Amino acid sequence: MDNRVPPRATGPGPRRRDRHGRGMRGPIAPPQVPLAASRAEVFADLVQDSVDRLERRWPQLADIDFLVLEVPRLDRPGQPWNDEAVPLGGTIASHDGRRARVVVYRRPVEIRTKGRDERAALVHEIVVEQVAELLGLTPETVDPRYGED
Repeated sequence: MDNRVPPRATGPGPRRRDRHGRGMRGPIAPPQVPLAASRAEVFADLVQDSVDRLERRWPQLADIDFLVLEVPRLDRPGQPWNDEAVPLGGTIASHDGRRARVVVYRRPVEIRTKGRDERAALVHEIVVEQVAELLGLTPETVDPRYGED
């Protein structure tokens, strides 16, 4: 009688639960699949797409940092807030050798939009408005298609 263990099959086989019964082994999807991207990463990609669109026309945007924050701070001195006007974005002018910054607040934007297309349109609108404020221009000058929908 042969007591050898048969060789293990190679290649993709049936997925099994881990040895503690806590679920499937390995990731559900490979990292390059969109399912693996978090909502924050998808949102940051929307902001970057908007910046890329504008940079073709305005190369000086390379000197501006674009940030995504979860929510605005409501305890900033000198900032009047009311219950109805939560900001969706903001600007920080350059000072003390720091570059100018445009900030887009993810959670307020997500709350106000229903789908990816609507969210992408609102993000682009916010980025255009904030860039216009930093450059001292009108949003229509920054993006001639601003306000079209």
